[in-house]
Amino acid sequence: MRRETSIHGQWSSKLIFVLAATGSAVGLGNIWRFPYIAGENGGGAFVLIYLACILAIGLPIMMAEISLGRRGRQSPINTMATLSREEGLSRIWGMVGWIGVAAGFMILSFYSVVAGWSLSYVFRAAGGAFSGLDAQGVEALFNGLVSDPERLLAWHTLFMIMNVLVVARGVRSGLEQAVKFLMPALFVLLLVMVGYAYSLGHFGEGLRFLFKPDFSQVTGDTILLAMGQSFFTLSLGMGAIMIYGSYLSSRASIARTSAAVVSADTAVALLAGMAIFPIVFASGLAADAGPGLIFMTLPLAFAEMPFGLFFGTLFFVLLVMAAWTSSISLMEPAVAWLSENRDIERPMAAVIVGAIAWLLGIGTVLSFNLWSAGFGFHVSWGGEVIYVGGTIFDILEYLTVNILLPLGGLLIALFVGWRMTRRSVEDELGIGSRLIFGAWYYVLRFAAPIGILLVFLKAINII
Repeated sequence: MRRETSIHGQWSSKLIFVLAATGSAVGLGNIWRFPYIAGENGGGAFVLIYLACILAIGLPIMMAEISLGRRGRQSPINTMATLSREEGLSRIWGMVGWIGVAAGFMILSFYSVVAGWSLSYVFRAAGGAFSGLDAQGVEALFNGLVSDPERLLAWHTLFMIMNVLVVARGVRSGLEQAVKFLMPALFVLLLVMVGYAYSLGHFGEGLRFLFKPDFSQVTGDTILLAMGQSFFTLSLGMGAIMIYGSYLSSRASIARTSAAVVSADTAVALLAGMAIFPIVFASGLAADAGPGLIFMTLPLAFAEMPFGLFFGTLFFVLLVMAAWTSSISLMEPAVAWLSENRDIERPMAAVIVGAIAWLLGIGTVLSFNLWSAGFGFHVSWGGEVIYVGGTIFDILEYLTVNILLPLGGLLIALFVGWRMTRRSVEDELGIGSRLIFGAWYYVLRFAAPIGILLVFLKAINII
């Protein structure tokens, strides 16, 4: 008999699920990556392409992943094994769950280190560390942080403890209570930052940079970049959305809740751009600073602005909240599996997962200082000698973002679209309109896999 609830618990409402799934999707990438890649790739033109890709790739895969989670009501590993048996399929499909949990676990290990930077900058901003600094001073401040393995390890440790404390308390007492506070606070802080940016007098310039369409900058690479962003921004293929879906009530509409999550995630990314770029332009700084925008460009802006100490602190608190809601969702699938398969109480399972991820994260800590030279070897390919390797951080990021996540998303689309019976899929999704279901099913079977495959080939430099 099919389970109505997970043994780990259930979200108290559809709104809580939307907040939790949005929290999983919203991370550091929404706050800094989306705004600057949009600005560099045609502004509004990129945003339009991104929204189209969200509808063609992100939303269909999210609905499929949530439906798998709710149908299985277990950790992603056990869910995929159970559903494969029910559908009379090969046990090899159970590997989809393993790929997702492994990817999420590895991402957690290095994500915690980068989130530790944000945590460090909260205290730096609050203590007035940016005051009076010029560009060289801000750069030296950041380099001083990442070049010190002991300080990086301390912030990495603190952030991982924050995750363990939430996940150890379970669905209702831990995850739900965290997102009930963190997500509304994140939206409020974003709106406050947008209001502050508006007051600086360069709001129109920031909006034009972000939203004015410039189709002359749109190339095939731009479209592939938008596809990749639409997929990765929603935390798809890493087990987080599947495990959160397992805690969703059977009465909730997967289509409507997925649309709400996608809308909220996109809103955060756009609001972040509306907050960041007016601040950058008001300070006469470069908007195309890329990854350095957060930790080297914005601190310089806050150092020169009225109330910069207060709003700089708020901004980095915002970053920590975004990172925290994402990282607890990365930890949850592995904790659920340990609880189900090894008869380990949840608090101890959270400690074990957190400790192993913390240990793996030490490799990322050292990647920015003692082991910055990296590890690798040279191979001969097509008459050229190519270096293969990098730092531990480089290797983990490449393996997860470029290989495991698109592979997991592709396999989810193929499993739901081609291997599960249509009756099973219709039964779980519960879409009343056959026309709407048919359109979604077609996109999931054809458009989404092709899009993910193109992103995958681009990521590994085949196209």
